[in-house]
Amino acid sequence: MSKRLFNSLMIFAFAGLLILCAVTWAPKIISVSSTAGNRELPIYCVETEKPQISISFDAAWGNEDTQALLDILASHEVKATFFMTGGWVESYPDDVKKIYEAGHDLGNHSESHKYMSKLSDEEMTRELMTVHNKVKELTGYEMFLFRPPYGDYNNEVVTNARKNGYYPIQWNVDSLDWKDYGAADIVKKITENKNLGNGSIILCHNGAKYTKDALDTVITTLQDKGYEFVPISQLIYKDNYHMNHEGRQIPDA
Repeated sequence: MSKRLFNSLMIFAFAGLLILCAVTWAPKIISVSSTAGNRELPIYCVETEKPQISISFDAAWGNEDTQALLDILASHEVKATFFMTGGWVESYPDDVKKIYEAGHDLGNHSESHKYMSKLSDEEMTRELMTVHNKVKELTGYEMFLFRPPYGDYNNEVVTNARKNGYYPIQWNVDSLDWKDYGAADIVKKITENKNLGNGSIILCHNGAKYTKDALDTVITTLQDKGYEFVPISQLIYKDNYHMNHEGRQIPDA
């Protein structure tokens, strides 16, 4: 056997060994689809047999009621999810730390609360990662839940969020607390909502006028109905799921 032929055979053998190792040690492929029809969808709710729901608070302005909300949540041993803008994080860093230390989810609500669908891919990434890095610097926590401001999104917004390591999150129960119709109205909008069910995600705002006055009754009423509150990070599926047309996250069989 010539030296050249021997060297060629050794190269082929080594290449084959590399391919075998790659197949053997390759990580499990995560099966995730956020597509319904030709639309990329955020997560509005979750299909589950467990009577679990999540309550979330968008924090884009004011902190006057933040401590009151945290106290009420603590009194019921309920963990929630707070979606925060970069401006809010910068203005109230101590509140960010309190929320985190209390065991609640920290979620991304963009840096400056712009309509994400009007931005370029580069601008969307900047809106996500600027506040991401602020929170990481404050708490060490790597956020992975994103709620687009105004609930505004298109295919590109969802794709960009996923590319940056985020699960885009909407809601299927809206408190409409920002309309300031009063605590009783908020309680009714949530607890009697036609969409309320296992896997629901509830939208509230930490800066709305009457949210703190409604929260205790909302929690007790829903707990009396048999629901368990969990943060969104525990409600959603992280992989092996697909979406239906209404934005419901469904686990793959």
